[in-house]
Order: sequence, then C-alpha cells, then structure tokens
Amino acid sequence: MNVLSLVIFLPLAVALALLAVPRLTDRAAVGIWIAAAALDLALVVAMWIGHDGGLGYETRLRWIPSVRAGYHVGVDGLSLPLLAMTAVLFLCCAVYSLRLTHRVRAFAALFLFLQTVCLGLFAALDLLLFFVFFDLSIVGMYFVIAGWGHGDNARSALKFFLYTFFGSLVLLLGFIGLYLGSDPNTFDMVELTRTPPLDASPGLAALVLLAIGIGLAVKTPTVPFHTWLPPAHTDAPAAGSAILAGVLLKMGTYGLVRIAMPMLPEAWRRYAWVIIVVGVVSVLYGALVALAQQDLKRLIAYTSVNHMGYIVLAVGAAGLAGDAAAGRLAVTGAVTQMVSHGLVTGALFLLSGVLYDRARTYDLDRFGGIAAPAPLFAGLVAVAAFASLGLPGLSGFIAEFQIFTGVIGTGTAGAATAGALAIIGILITAALFLRVLHRAFLGAPGELTGRITDLHRSELSAIAPLLVLSLVIGIVPRFLLDVIEPASAAVLSLVSR
Repeated sequence: MNVLSLVIFLPLAVALALLAVPRLTDRAAVGIWIAAAALDLALVVAMWIGHDGGLGYETRLRWIPSVRAGYHVGVDGLSLPLLAMTAVLFLCCAVYSLRLTHRVRAFAALFLFLQTVCLGLFAALDLLLFFVFFDLSIVGMYFVIAGWGHGDNARSALKFFLYTFFGSLVLLLGFIGLYLGSDPNTFDMVELTRTPPLDASPGLAALVLLAIGIGLAVKTPTVPFHTWLPPAHTDAPAAGSAILAGVLLKMGTYGLVRIAMPMLPEAWRRYAWVIIVVGVVSVLYGALVALAQQDLKRLIAYTSVNHMGYIVLAVGAAGLAGDAAAGRLAVTGAVTQMVSHGLVTGALFLLSGVLYDRARTYDLDRFGGIAAPAPLFAGLVAVAAFASLGLPGLSGFIAEFQIFTGVIGTGTAGAATAGALAIIGILITAALFLRVLHRAFLGAPGELTGRITDLHRSELSAIAPLLVLSLVIGIVPRFLLDVIEPASAAVLSLVSR
C-alpha cells in the first residue's frame, strides 16, 4: 500500500478495531487512539522528509469508470503542510482527551474516523473523492457536537449540519459543471487543472464559480454564510471545536486554492474584486463582532471568521496581481495562515475547554485574576492570544505579513486600499485579546476564579506543542515556506495564464 493511503486509512482501521474489541477500558481506548495518531503523525513527517517537490506519493485506481472518477490521491506543497497540521491537531486532541469519562471508546473512534476524512480530503485529486470526504466531515462533526457537546448542543449540531450540507450540495453542482465542461468528461483534478474546462464559456464559468464559491464559503465560513459557526463552537466539546476550527474550516479555503483558482482561472480573474470585498468584510465584521462578545468561546469563533477573511482576501488579490512576485507571496501567505490558524486557534479552543471544565461557563464577566491561581494556564492563553493577533516571533506574523505585502504589492490602488482596511482587523484583534487578558486573568478575583486550578499534565501536553510549533514557524519559517512557495508559484501561473 502506498504510504499516503496508509496515512489516510490507518485511523479508520484503528477506529473499527476499537469498536470491534469488547470490554475495552476507557484508558486503553484513549491510549490506542493516541498511539494511532502518533504513528500517523510519524508517517506524515516521513513523507515530509521524503518529499522532493511537485506532486508526490501519488496513487491512481479505478473507482467509478463510467464517469471517469477514480481513487486519485497525492501531495504537493499545498496539501502536505495541511496534512501535517491535521495529524498534529488530532494527536493533541487525543492527548487532551485522556481525562474524558463519557462514552470514551465511541468518542475516540469518531475522532479517528474524522482524521481519515480530513486527511483524505487534503490528499484527494479527484473532485468526486474530494466531495465524499467533504460530506463525511459534516456527518462526523455533527455527531461530535450532538453526542458530546453541552448547552443547546442538539440545536447547534442540527444548524451546523443543515447549513454545511446545503453548502456541500451547491458545491456538488459546481463540480458537475466542471465535469460537463471538460472534454473528455472527467472529475480528475490534475486533468481539469491542466486544461481548464470552461474558459471558452465565460457565462457558464461564472455560474460554476458561484456554485463552488458558495459551497466553500459556507465551510470557510465567510460573511454572510458564517451564522452556523458561533453556536456550533459554543456548544461543541473542546476537542471538537479545535478540530472544527483548526481543520474543517480549512477545507473551504483549501478548496479555493486547489479547485476554484486553477480550474476557473478566467472567471477567478474576472471576479477577483468580489472575492476581495468578501474577504475584507469578513476580516472587519469578524473582528468587530468578536470585540463585543462576553462569551470566550464565541469570541474565539468570531476571530476565526476574521482570520479566514485574510485568506480569502489574499487569494482574491492573487487574481489581480500585476506583479507575479506579489501574487505568489499572497498565496504563500494564505496557505501559511491556514497552518498558523489551525495551530493557534486549536490551542485557544483547548484552553477555553480548560476554563469550562473548571467553572462550567465561558462568561468572561465572572472571572478575574486567574493568573494568580493558574499562572501556567494564563501564560499559555497569553501566548496563544499574541500568536492570534500576529505578534512578531509567532506564526501569525509570518502569515499576515506575507498576505498584506502580497495584497498591497499587487500593483492596483484598490487592492492596496483593501489591504490597508484589513490591517484595521489586526488592531481590533489586538484590542479584544488584550481586553480578555485584562478582564479575566489580571486584577481582582472574580466570583468563579476560586474554581480555577492550573493545567493538568494531559492538558499541558496537548496545548503546549501547538504553541511551540507556532513559535518555531515564527522564528524559523523556512522549513515550511520552502514547501509552500513552489506550489504557490504553480497556482499563480495557472491563474495568470
């Protein structure tokens, strides 16, 4: 079996084994989950070391020959960083779940299933295969929220499912449009990228881009398709929120770079301004609404809308780029932001889970002076907050600096104006996180501060590696950028051809 297929399906095989073995203790179930996730991460690291550029670890098998759809997977500089981030986040969530006591074996099996789905999507090189993994991720997360969430979790899970399933159906219409427009008809992403199917039919290309754009915008999510996100995050378990924000949201932005841009280059250039406006609105709206939140988890959820807006802005500006170097920088920054956001926001959601585990609430007004009884917890929240607002020395700065330099450097006054407006989002993000640190972690104790204890070993072991990786990327990003930049250049060459 190809190593990539082993990486994809190993978690699923372990999930089935967990469900098949009777009388397995909770501790043993989580131990097996951690071991499987660690082995999967080790295999991804080995793939990273062995990757020599271009499309690697490719497997192509017949699947549905009547529509020329196949099991076609492979990795390049766009997908490999996201595979690695996915493997890291799932391992950290497994470690974080060591203290879980409620239906542990089912929880572990469901997360292992989700890991296979997420890895499979980022490796998929067939549109139909991509769609299958895309839809299965919705099913898996629905059960995570409904089965292990809190608050009004049944309603939030249903809203999440209906919104994102609607988006996936619209996405499927776009994929069918690409299939019908290709000659010969195919769902193969490599062939569709090599020969864009609808360049000679601008009207049809616009409709297909609209369908794909809406489907991916719901998943990302961008304004105005974001309303499912805050309740889903608020009522999901901490590990579920970390995977939802860290991995599942990236399926939308990854699809823009992998599918929409290279397969519909003419339409992408023509409607780049629409994409830029959507990105800027998401940046500012997400930051402003986050600033008004009293609930820590909803606050973090809205910052995800803000950060995903930066990515949408960058890929939109790449469609306008008169300067090829600026366009490459914008796309590289977008992919780097996907990785950075996954690590940092995953850590933030796990930290919010620590707060809820102690006090059973996310209400910031009921806390104060947490730094005194829980200095380690407070310190990690501060590092995660500074990483999220783009402080130099952390991964958020590397990503956002590339995005803004690329957007402003595209050579158009409008793009420069959009970039300048989006920078305001960083100032608002800084204000809201400093407000959180001031209100909840400093000053006099609040009514629930007495319930807060410092991090347990499993919590520290799950959260600290995510922030250490953010620090490593912030200080020595070359190992990551060397992988991303050639793929970004290839995408830009396809858009500008």
